[in-house]
Amino acid sequence: MSKTKKTVLLSLAAITLAGTTFSVFASNTQATDQSALQAKEQQILRANPSMDPKALDTAIRAYSNLRVQGKDPQQMLTLIDYNDPSFKKRLWVIDMKNAKVEYNTYVAQGKGTGLIYAKHFSDKAGTDASSLGVYLTGNTYEGEHGYSMRLHGLDKGFNDNAYKRAVVMHSAWYVGQKFVKAHGYTGRSWGCTALSQRMEPKVVKAIEDGTVLVGYYPDKHWLDSSKYTQKMA
Repeated sequence: MSKTKKTVLLSLAAITLAGTTFSVFASNTQATDQSALQAKEQQILRANPSMDPKALDTAIRAYSNLRVQGKDPQQMLTLIDYNDPSFKKRLWVIDMKNAKVEYNTYVAQGKGTGLIYAKHFSDKAGTDASSLGVYLTGNTYEGEHGYSMRLHGLDKGFNDNAYKRAVVMHSAWYVGQKFVKAHGYTGRSWGCTALSQRMEPKVVKAIEDGTVLVGYYPDKHWLDSSKYTQKMA
C-alpha cells in the first residue's frame, strides 16, 4: 500500500471515528436534557396539583422541540388549558429554568368556542373562535385594547392564521375573579387570549418576544398532526 493511500485511509477512519463520537455525544446530551425536563415536569406538577399532567406534558414537548431549534432563549412556557372550564384559572406561565409557575390566572376564550366549556376551535376569520396549537409570542404594541401582544401560530391548519386574524393577547374588563363570581364564567373575546386588566401587563412582560405558548385541548387530530407535540427521537 502506498504511503498516500495509507494516509487517506487513516484520515477517513479518523473522520468516521470523530463522527461516531459526536453522534454519541449528541445523543447522550439530548438524553440528559430530556431527563432534566422530565424532572422539572414532575417538580412543576408536585407544586401545582390542579394542573393537568397531559396538558403540561404536551406543552413541554412543544417547548423542548422549539428549544432544539434555538427558540425561546428566555426559557418561559405558557400553557392555556382549554379543557378546563372558563371559570377556572387555566393559564399558566412557567419559568422553565427554575421549574416554577410564575402566574396562574383566568383567560377568555372566543365567542365561537363556547360559553363555559370549549367546544369548537377554528383558525378561520369571522368565526370569533379560539385556535388550538403552538405559538411563539411576538412584540407588544398599543392597540384598541391598550397594551397588547401579538401571537404567531406555528401549527398549519390550526393556528397559523392567528396573526392575520389579529388574534393577540390583551386585557379585558370581562376577565378576572370579580366577573367570574358575578356570572359563573369568564367573559368571551373574539378569539383573542384576553386576560384581566390587572394581570395582563405582568404576563405580557414575562413572556413577550419569542417565548412558547401552547393552547391545549385533547384534540386527537391536532395532537397527531402537530410536529411540535411529538416526542423527540
